[in-house]
Amino acid sequence: MREFSGFTGILYVLAEWIMWFFTVNILWFILNLPTVFLVASFFFSDPDVGIVTYLLPLVIFIPFLFVPTTIAMFATVREWILNTEQPSLTKAYLLHLKNSYKKSVGIGLALTGIWLIWLIDFQFFKSLNEMWGMVFLVFGCILFIYTVNLFSMSAHYQMKNTVLLKNAFFITVGNPVLSFFILASNLALFYVSITQLQFLLPFFTGALSTYLSFLVFYRFTLKVEEKTQATTSKEFDMK
Repeated sequence: MREFSGFTGILYVLAEWIMWFFTVNILWFILNLPTVFLVASFFFSDPDVGIVTYLLPLVIFIPFLFVPTTIAMFATVREWILNTEQPSLTKAYLLHLKNSYKKSVGIGLALTGIWLIWLIDFQFFKSLNEMWGMVFLVFGCILFIYTVNLFSMSAHYQMKNTVLLKNAFFITVGNPVLSFFILASNLALFYVSITQLQFLLPFFTGALSTYLSFLVFYRFTLKVEEKTQATTSKEFDMK
């Protein structure tokens, strides 16, 4: 990264960040146009028609398109946060998508099944009682945090999918501060993007969400590693 001083340096860094977020987000958005269309159509259609016409195709597009492209975006963001050199943002993103596609599909299939179970339960219990609907809405928020943590872990660690699924659960339920920040920052970002600054959605929202989510996840992992090293050092000194 080149360095400039003063006001020129600030402008350069700002322009670089804008370019980076724009490039990654637009790549992800273009690849996910079928998914975006189906989601938008589902929410604006009659529920009975939408389930058959739009939700069923989503069951295919989410594991085979949305999840792999999103994990590739997390992997690209990870390299930027860790200051890893990249040939170019486009090449780096597409390379991550290619190399992790098979593994990402496995994660996508698991997540699709979990989210489908939640959606069916949410619709069922909401029809019975509004309070139950609120309870399952809270479960949905927890599931969203779990999904984000799973994406971060998939980009950061080389583990089997079963191990990733299990560890993401432990991180989600065992670290309320991390979970709160991920949920609050994403809700705030999505709220502003949907209600105030709609132009952010195709150009910046996805990349910004990924950056905020992975950054707090990465700092959490650093603290855990520091504590582990400190504990190991104390045990070694005692011996």
